[in-house]
Amino acid sequence: MHGDALDAAATLPDGSFTLIYLDPPFNTGRTQERHGVAVRRAREDAEPAEDPPAPREVNHGFHGHRYERVRELLHTYDDRFDDYGDFLMPRLEEAWRLLADDGTLYLHLDYREAHYAKVMLDAVFGRDSFLNEIVWAYDYGAKPRTRWPTKHDTILVYAKNPGSHVFDVDAIEREPYMAPGLVSPEKAARGKLPTDVWWHTIVPTAGREKTGYPTQKPEGILRRIVQASSRPGDRVLDLFAGSGTTGAVASALGRDALLVDSNPEAIRIMRDRIPHADVRTAGDQGVRR
Repeated sequence: MHGDALDAAATLPDGSFTLIYLDPPFNTGRTQERHGVAVRRAREDAEPAEDPPAPREVNHGFHGHRYERVRELLHTYDDRFDDYGDFLMPRLEEAWRLLADDGTLYLHLDYREAHYAKVMLDAVFGRDSFLNEIVWAYDYGAKPRTRWPTKHDTILVYAKNPGSHVFDVDAIEREPYMAPGLVSPEKAARGKLPTDVWWHTIVPTAGREKTGYPTQKPEGILRRIVQASSRPGDRVLDLFAGSGTTGAVASALGRDALLVDSNPEAIRIMRDRIPHADVRTAGDQGVRR
């Protein structure tokens, strides 16, 4: 679906998806270059401030939390929060609405916004709905000499109804033990379940997955998410689909994916990557399967 995430979400009924994966802009303010194409990955422009400021509407959230109070508190620590918080919060609320009762949300961010986003998710889902903070660790890119190199992303995991959510532990691909000699040969051959720290390379420059999209995520990361938190035949949603990795993985695993992005280049890449996919704009009613 070509369009803004909120516009697209508004056309969808409550409880439509078992799994929602969100990989929104990280609010870096940087321009990323890939194959000669410059892509701005930054926060959306905020509405011009009024003088004097207009009263703000209080958002009570879905669990009685006063998000406006949280917002004011965070603003006192970092005045950059306004733009990104106002961008992200309504999209998290829509994700909560669109999740099925057994559904799970995965929110993929980096260190700049993960702490703010967790507070917002606590306000929308409730703190008891928090399942995991997954750390995706990799080793690629610049190595600064004045601090520890930052080589991980954060994926926050929340369940609509913890305890009733889908988590298929038997479907998850296992990984090798770091010290196989310390376990039995049978265990070493089977491998171990991943923990909340995922060591996985980025998309290789010359690999078959490469699309040229600057924020593309590797299929291995999404495969683990889709295997764990959905079943064959379930519906999966990605409101910031980018290169379409979520859809490519979900389709290969027998899930039905809805991918949304406002960037025409992302839509083109997704159509090339998933040839059988159908495309509509966010204003259309319904989505063809």
